[in-house]
Amino acid sequence: MTLPHSVGVGFKAAHAPDLMQDPGCVSWLEIHAENYLLDGGPRMALLAQMAERFPISVHGVGMSIGGTEKLDPDHLERVARLVKALNPASFSEHLAWSTHEGVYFNDLLPLPYTQATMDLVCAHVSQVQDRLQRRMLLENPSSYLAFSESTWSEPDFLGEISRRTGCGLLLDVANVFISANNLDSSAGAYLDAFALSEIGEIHLAGPDADEAETGLLIDSHSRTVPDAIWGLYVDVLARTGPLPTLIEWDNDVPEFAVLEHEAARASAILLKRAAA
Repeated sequence: MTLPHSVGVGFKAAHAPDLMQDPGCVSWLEIHAENYLLDGGPRMALLAQMAERFPISVHGVGMSIGGTEKLDPDHLERVARLVKALNPASFSEHLAWSTHEGVYFNDLLPLPYTQATMDLVCAHVSQVQDRLQRRMLLENPSSYLAFSESTWSEPDFLGEISRRTGCGLLLDVANVFISANNLDSSAGAYLDAFALSEIGEIHLAGPDADEAETGLLIDSHSRTVPDAIWGLYVDVLARTGPLPTLIEWDNDVPEFAVLEHEAARASAILLKRAAA
């Protein structure tokens, strides 16, 4: 099973009745793996019900692929059990780290792009793919700073990881926009350098402005997708053709009708691109 070239949303239990009754333009769902590392119970039962109707994308947020330490074997095993039980259409993780000395941080932290980190990330990606026995997707992060010791650009770094490990890439268009704003760089140049042929999934989300009014944008997943990111999404699809596209909304989650409206806008863009 693969994700359809249509629109999905991040699954929230509060939206389950709407999804079962009338999902509108929503044709697949994404879950965060760490919310479902459970042995049964009501949450898993609801997920099984959703999986009978919708293709599922499992998105990990705690594997710490970009960390300097070995992957947590217990965490990897729990994710592997979830993937085996669910047989999702896609599995993805982030180019980031989130654990250190056994402590899990509630954030996706950045890493410098050097040969040493390249070797570590490739080893971790290969370990995950070997254990899950499937190709994973690796997502580009949102950036708030650049490391002076980096010797690779982010697109080249991701492209080389894909080449060395065989993994696919998840292009978060909102993150491209956020990073270009925060680092005073060009989103278009980022896309020019990105390994577009390896993209297996696209993410869209609405960022927030930094409350301290520094000019930074924060990847908050808490509002509608702004017009500038919709425009960048159109640019991406002009280069790639239609791809599975997720509307992310993880904080201040609205009623399903608001989320479905965003999905409908993405679906219209996908259909227009498919007809071009």
